[in-house]
Amino acid sequence: MAFQIINSIISWFLKKRKHQIELFLKYPKDVQEELLLRLLHTAKNTKFGKEQSFSSIKNYSDFTKKVPIQKYETFEPLIERCRKGEQNLFWPTHIKWFAKSSGTTNAKSKYIPVTDEALEYCHMKAGKDMLCLYINNNPKTQLFTGKGLRLGGSSEVYKDNDSYFGDLSAIITENLPFWADFSSAPSMEVALMAEWETKMEAIIDETINENITSLVGVPSWMLVLLNRVLEKTGKDNILEVWPNLEVYFHGGVNFNPYREQYKKLIPNPNFKYYETYNASEGFFAIQDRNNSKELLLMLDYGIFYEFIDMKNYDGENSKTIPLSEVKLDKDYAIIITTNGGLWRYLIGDTVRFTSLNPYRIKITGRTKHYINVFGEELNIENVEDALKLACDKTNATITDYTVGPIFMQDKKSGGHEWIVEFKKAPENLPYFTELLDNALKSINSDYEAKRYKNMTLGLPKIHNVEKGLFYSWLKKKNKLGGQHKVPRLSNSREFVDELLFLKKS
Repeated sequence: MAFQIINSIISWFLKKRKHQIELFLKYPKDVQEELLLRLLHTAKNTKFGKEQSFSSIKNYSDFTKKVPIQKYETFEPLIERCRKGEQNLFWPTHIKWFAKSSGTTNAKSKYIPVTDEALEYCHMKAGKDMLCLYINNNPKTQLFTGKGLRLGGSSEVYKDNDSYFGDLSAIITENLPFWADFSSAPSMEVALMAEWETKMEAIIDETINENITSLVGVPSWMLVLLNRVLEKTGKDNILEVWPNLEVYFHGGVNFNPYREQYKKLIPNPNFKYYETYNASEGFFAIQDRNNSKELLLMLDYGIFYEFIDMKNYDGENSKTIPLSEVKLDKDYAIIITTNGGLWRYLIGDTVRFTSLNPYRIKITGRTKHYINVFGEELNIENVEDALKLACDKTNATITDYTVGPIFMQDKKSGGHEWIVEFKKAPENLPYFTELLDNALKSINSDYEAKRYKNMTLGLPKIHNVEKGLFYSWLKKKNKLGGQHKVPRLSNSREFVDELLFLKKS
């Protein structure tokens, strides 16, 4: 009875936010324009604000002329000074938190400033909105009669001078409101354990006898946890362990390659999947409808959005447009200006708008994660769609993969080399390869043109590698857990060669 009362009270509290969401749905242009001017006014007396003449900026046109587009590398000197204790450089309030983010396996670590404003009005607000939207769509939910299992990254926080850095999930865990901590598992002590494999076992020990009603985490790592739960309990599926489980909130990587595996692990046709789109730089979008593959762009988190048409992409020299000028079904790179002190910051993600009223998006990839060695312009969306088709037709399932180029030599054509770890391999790998190739041709006309008579691109070369190879590779690089991701597509052979070497050793 007590849990039912708690469920009702928390649900009522979270539902109230829906009215504020409806405001930016109705007036998106006004909300974004007012937000930009407010951010500029707030930071006009910072070092960056004075250098870029924030006080003289009256509109979006002024903003684009006076403030250059920033990549992390161009903004890093100011961030490093801030980490060493200098303040009022690019945001007026004291900054002590920095989210350490490396993205893919080889990237240099980035330290993204997390201001108190970004923490409260972006990341924390988004966490509540995620629940708000789910509860409004599912009024009979029993979410808060149990606990949500959260699976964060390497969650130890480190001190450096007068600042702190760590995985974003660690920073959020350190700052959770009491009610969120009360309704979550594992305990903070376990959630903040640094060593990934030890933490995994501790999470399982602490939660297998709890009433878990929701899951929160990155699909690839949550899958590892859930399979380990079944190994430890001897159960056939996750609902035998947690019968009241009703929703999985996921983000960080494309869910499509994992969807069928989750359906087998959680065999309930009414089970809900809710996707989120967040990063160390901010929280951007949330699935706002049941059974949807679109995400609602959240416009009142202290983030002003700009976009670059990928057909005209030229990095920091690109021409940008505001949200009010985007079109449907075009790929855009995202530029953000935030209450975390980032100004016209290129985050490296690409999205496509599926609706303009309200603004809903699909994540289509990364500005750097594509293969275009031969003019084939193959992006992550092309690859994932083709993989799904080949897997469906061969009853195969994939755990992980990466793709790199085979460069032309002498008169030999080039190609794409695939390292694929199957959970269930196809009986006939050449047939799977043929299906994948044909699907890519049908999806991407540039790829099809380069494949013509094998003149530029030959048939894909696929290695079916042993189970656990990608896990071993990530472990060797100390990249287990959390937001660490396997790079899917690359214009270099670095990842492919490393995995092939590890396979032989």
